[in-house]
Amino acid sequence: MATDFLFDGPEDARFTLLLAHGAGAPMDSASMNATARALAAAGLRVARFEFGYMAARRSGGHRKPPPKAETVIPEYVAAVDDLGPTNGPLLIGGKSMGGRVASMAADALYDAGRIAGLVCLGYPFHPPGRPTQLRTAHLKDLRTPTLMVQGTRDEFGVPDEVATYDLSKQIELLWLEDGDHDLKPRKAISGFTTAQHLATLADSVHAFATRVSG
Repeated sequence: MATDFLFDGPEDARFTLLLAHGAGAPMDSASMNATARALAAAGLRVARFEFGYMAARRSGGHRKPPPKAETVIPEYVAAVDDLGPTNGPLLIGGKSMGGRVASMAADALYDAGRIAGLVCLGYPFHPPGRPTQLRTAHLKDLRTPTLMVQGTRDEFGVPDEVATYDLSKQIELLWLEDGDHDLKPRKAISGFTTAQHLATLADSVHAFATRVSG
């Protein structure tokens, strides 16, 4: 079954970013829509897709819980296959679980010369309230150049926790002040708006893509 994509940004963009959604929300959630628009405004071509369990919910199928992340790695690779050749370098990534799955698929694709880098938005380092249940084992030896954009208020991993993790030197972390798991800040407390954080995210992703693509 061919992958269905949602596209944003110029078709002739230098960089294309393939994004998967988080565990509980679809590829066209408010957060994903706003993020894709910001990335497109920064000049990136964004391709979004859904894993089978989420796509099935659209057709009135049984509302299955999210599967284990490692079980949908083949679906992510299939999306790369179905996307086909891009105008320039391809980066992969996703929101929360989508970024985690991409991170598990990344090295094989990178070693094959198929992607230039990985972008994780709100990486779920651990389940909320369970800081010892880490999802970081594979990140220690990650070879793919990686940008993780995180909110400092993210209940899936705050800066003090993440600073203690054994992460690959290929991973760059961008912390957005007072951002939650969707990277949204409280303006009255932080002075930042969601739009400002998304603009910072988008500019940072474009700069990262430029660096890793030589």
